[in-house]
Amino acid sequence: MNHGISVLFRAIPLAMAAFCFAYGAYVYTAGDDPLRLTAGPVVFFLGSICMALYCTAATIIRQIVGTYTETAKYIFPAIGYSFALATIICGVFILTSQTSGSLVTGHVVCGLGLITVCVATAATASSRFSLIPRNSADASFSINPQGFTIGQSVTLIGIVSATALAAWVWCILLFVRGTLPAHIVAGSVMFGIACICTSLIALVASIARQIRGSYSMREKSKWSSLVITMGSLAFILGIVLLIVLRSQTINFVGFVLFGLALICWSISSKVILLAKIWHTEFPLANRIPIIPVITALACLFLAAFLFEATDFAHKYYVPARVLTGFGAICFTLYSIVSILESGASKK
Repeated sequence: MNHGISVLFRAIPLAMAAFCFAYGAYVYTAGDDPLRLTAGPVVFFLGSICMALYCTAATIIRQIVGTYTETAKYIFPAIGYSFALATIICGVFILTSQTSGSLVTGHVVCGLGLITVCVATAATASSRFSLIPRNSADASFSINPQGFTIGQSVTLIGIVSATALAAWVWCILLFVRGTLPAHIVAGSVMFGIACICTSLIALVASIARQIRGSYSMREKSKWSSLVITMGSLAFILGIVLLIVLRSQTINFVGFVLFGLALICWSISSKVILLAKIWHTEFPLANRIPIIPVITALACLFLAAFLFEATDFAHKYYVPARVLTGFGAICFTLYSIVSILESGASKK
């Protein structure tokens, strides 16, 4: 990877983060539509995920180009976790406020904070990414002493697993204890967020175990299937909600779930790539980055249709804007999987 490309792939997450922050702030402050109080903060805090993805990108690229330092080893995960903490705190603050739509907005923003925790953990797990090509070329399948210890590997996977579990419990509580339509909306979105967090378990586990050298051939399909399944579950629930709630204004949440499913499938590109190049040559590895490009375009095209639909059905105001932010997330994931392809497939 040359210097120009390395700068570009690091610039993409930053540009997408800037877009989310700017667009979210614009939506929040422009006009007097009460729905802007939901759409604005959600889009804004999607930028936190982009920043955590930037930390992952910078961590891997610096190892590829040979500029990774001991300071960078700690600073990038710290940045990611800082954005995660700030997002969760802001979500709690929104929940305790009495603004319009605060119940849905607060829960969703907290959920975005949980995703950011998982992505920051992926950045932490990538701190020894340069060992993956070396371990992949080792025909003995032995544990690399320079990689993570079993305790470190379990801790990294455990952090993401605990975060995903928290998201699932949060989702269940919203459905079981909720009494308002807003609880259905928040619970449904939290379902999609839990699917993303679960998908990130597969990513962190793949990275950590390949760095350690304990990634087995059986895991190739295991982790890939998990991510694809999570995306499919979110997509199916979206269809169900669109049909079951078709006579209600809250059925728009189905489109939000479509976007969350597309993010899961974007994550699958990274998990699939790591699986395909482990102890084997995969000539089509450089084609895998097209997956997040397709999902990003799908988000943007769907957002465009919903923007038009807003003219005669105002309920699409929020998903139209949120899907635009989801497109930014998917495009950011394109840069990450391209970096992975450049670094991990090099023997």
